[in-house]
Amino acid sequence: MTKPLALVVDDEPDICELLAITLERMNIQTRTCFDVATAKEQLSRQEFQLCLTDMRLPDGDGLELVEWIQAQKLTTPVAVITAHGNVETAVRALKSGAFDFISKPLDLNALRKLITSALRLPATETPGGKAQLLGDSPKMLELRQLIGKVARSQAPVHITGESGTGKELVARMIHEQGPRADGQFVPVNCGAIPGELMESEFFGHRRGSFTGAVSDKQGLFQTAEGGTLFLDEVADLPLPMQVKLLRVIQEKKLRPVGQAEEVPVDVRILSATHRDLGEQVAAGLFREDLYYRVNVIALKVPPLRERIPDLMPLVNQILERLAGNLDTGIPEITPEAVAKLKTYHFPGNVRELENILERAIALSGDEVIQADDIHLQTGANQGATAGLLQSGEQLGDQLESVERDAIIQALEQQRYNKTAAARSLGLTLRALRYRMQKLGID
Repeated sequence: MTKPLALVVDDEPDICELLAITLERMNIQTRTCFDVATAKEQLSRQEFQLCLTDMRLPDGDGLELVEWIQAQKLTTPVAVITAHGNVETAVRALKSGAFDFISKPLDLNALRKLITSALRLPATETPGGKAQLLGDSPKMLELRQLIGKVARSQAPVHITGESGTGKELVARMIHEQGPRADGQFVPVNCGAIPGELMESEFFGHRRGSFTGAVSDKQGLFQTAEGGTLFLDEVADLPLPMQVKLLRVIQEKKLRPVGQAEEVPVDVRILSATHRDLGEQVAAGLFREDLYYRVNVIALKVPPLRERIPDLMPLVNQILERLAGNLDTGIPEITPEAVAKLKTYHFPGNVRELENILERAIALSGDEVIQADDIHLQTGANQGATAGLLQSGEQLGDQLESVERDAIIQALEQQRYNKTAAARSLGLTLRALRYRMQKLGID
């Protein structure tokens, strides 16, 4: 097997030698040069699997080289060596298209991890992974292209979009198409963790560090080591936790609760929120310095109403999945039912479409979903629906509990005659069986 080839660009001989030794011990061939002009010449003549460049060079800087590589459409991942603590430079490098950055003095363990991740990148931006966005509307084609591009970087990505648009799916695609695909993808809803437990949940704790800490516990960062941590609803983080998160992102180190020394951590940070983070910063609810760290690259997921041409692929996929869950045939849907869906605004987006189709399957008395089985919110109810969808899953859990109790009571009253129980509840027998299976009622 041919050894990978790396280009080192630095005008300090000691740094060049250190990098060359490190790379060679990893079975990687190395070429070195001392300025931007020579680096461009080398990259033009030969294909490299990695480029490491210092920021300050005699005839320019590392950013110029990063931008040139992007302009030439080279697939070589380039990592920039920055001065310690120069966060602004690191962010500029990532925005320009750098794969990652590393600060001086060089941490060799961190450097080896960076190199290993870079060499896992495919030679081209080819979509991969199980998670896929459906639809061929212009906005979805553009979004998929951007996902493929940012997946090749280690830059933090902030995903915006209304509730129900599929922000976690986008984050999962970025993870699965990147060099960390073999690592864990760890999603966390920042608004669902009680404030007093947040530091322990994120960073872990040591036994005896507080009341109830009966054993050591790994935090979410440690669980995601070598992979991706997805911070959903990041705007819900309290300000004290924002400070701690910022430090971990900048230093790539954390301190578990009750532990004296810090430990290195290697995760990629993806985040999302349905709110406007810029407005949160202006209101003093989100730290500006953290905003610039998590929002290095921004992706917006379009609402369903802006990509109605994608409706039928989504409908077909959802019906197929629901039928698979129920172990039944895939129901047909009439043109009239589809036409009714196409006139709707979908304030709850794809998540609401799933709920509408799930309800339609339950209400249809046969294998065909008719227009009358499609129940849509109208007028003020649309705003109420969107608000409920944004408030989380708690209400849905409460409704399922009420529904489960009602079905069990009806079954008991009818001595477990399902036909009679369905009639007493005003449901078809098929709808009752569907609800029982969904709610786990034997």
